[in-house]
Amino acid sequence: MTRRRFRFLALGLALLAAGCATTRRDDVLSVPSAGTAAGEEQLIIVTVDNGDGAGPPRPASTRPGYGGVNYAASTAAREAVRDLAAEYGLTEVAAWPIEVLKVHCAVLRIPEGSSRDELLQKLSMDRRVRLAQAMNDFAPRSGYNDPYLSMQRGFLSIDAASAQQWSRGEKVRVAVIDTGLDAAHPDFGGRVVVQRNFVDRDAARFGTDRHGTAVAGVISASANNKVGIAGVAPAVEIIALKACWQTDTAGDAARCNSLTLAQALAAAIEERAQVVNLSLTGPRDPLLNSLLAAGTARGILYVGAAPRDAVADGFPGGAPGIIPVDMAETSGVRSGVLRAPGNEVVTLVPGGRYDFVSGSSLATAHVTGAVALLLAKSRKLDRATAYDLLSRSESGGAATAENTSINACVALAELLGRPSCATLRTAESK
Repeated sequence: MTRRRFRFLALGLALLAAGCATTRRDDVLSVPSAGTAAGEEQLIIVTVDNGDGAGPPRPASTRPGYGGVNYAASTAAREAVRDLAAEYGLTEVAAWPIEVLKVHCAVLRIPEGSSRDELLQKLSMDRRVRLAQAMNDFAPRSGYNDPYLSMQRGFLSIDAASAQQWSRGEKVRVAVIDTGLDAAHPDFGGRVVVQRNFVDRDAARFGTDRHGTAVAGVISASANNKVGIAGVAPAVEIIALKACWQTDTAGDAARCNSLTLAQALAAAIEERAQVVNLSLTGPRDPLLNSLLAAGTARGILYVGAAPRDAVADGFPGGAPGIIPVDMAETSGVRSGVLRAPGNEVVTLVPGGRYDFVSGSSLATAHVTGAVALLLAKSRKLDRATAYDLLSRSESGGAATAENTSINACVALAELLGRPSCATLRTAESK
């Protein structure tokens, strides 16, 4: 095993590599890169009403929409976008009908020398427009490079081993919206059941992405298989949705933005995910918040990295309906934010290997795994109940101002009305 600590993905302003595509597998539209932050600031997102949007099946289409027919942009919606573009001097870059929101979404470039804020204000007042916003950028949260403490420190800290006496996350579908991941890693045990790419068609690159591999490893690495490590919820099924991309094939820097994330969030609903892991952070985003609301209404639970230095309502951790998470090792965590281990966590990396990783991305993954353990025992678990159980479990169940970390076993014991985890651990040791 190597002990090289790799940095978590750093945020850089970026344009879509995937574009505004449908959420169907291998159906990606290319959007030309603006190349500079200044160019990217010329992009906006506009949605218009699209109603049922039913159209004839597309050639070679293999995946039906929710209603059994392909969801397409209506003539009226396409004309509305064209009219808006002509009236405001905009250039259409890409477009995507979003079935779950019943809208047609367009990426538009504003004219050189124009004020984006002024245009957005005018568009937001136009009756044809459902939503008008800037193109936002997101990235996983970076963490610490403190000395290594112990093997699987995070797994032990949240008492996952004791929790697995009651639950292993059986039959729970977890969507990891991130970079790609190495689905062939032996510690996934063939439980990556869906792989969809909203960045490009590069399957080889998908399998060598490190951040998604590390996050999914914390959540779901196989247990008791005589290989590597054990995940928090080793029986879950993983839905790998690539919405972020590494900018350097030899490094760890990566980018993702409003449209790639929107595609992935819609796909998570389509793939019937029950828990969604969002180990990233960025500004408030109305389009993404709308998709979160749509998924929440369908019973999906969302776990996301909490904003720290950014605005409190940033995406995802500050969005309504999210279970927000930060590192237990971080001081000054905001009230209402769960804590979990994120420093020097051993996890999976591509190529069948393992490494020590730090960051609130790993803390988020620990909580996602714990939520999956709870959900396996209570299929109608809602966000409020999951959050309350995990919040009360911090510091072994005694909620104080010095909370250190969630405790998956304590939360499960309360949910199931079982004996305390201390009693369980004593019985296990005999």
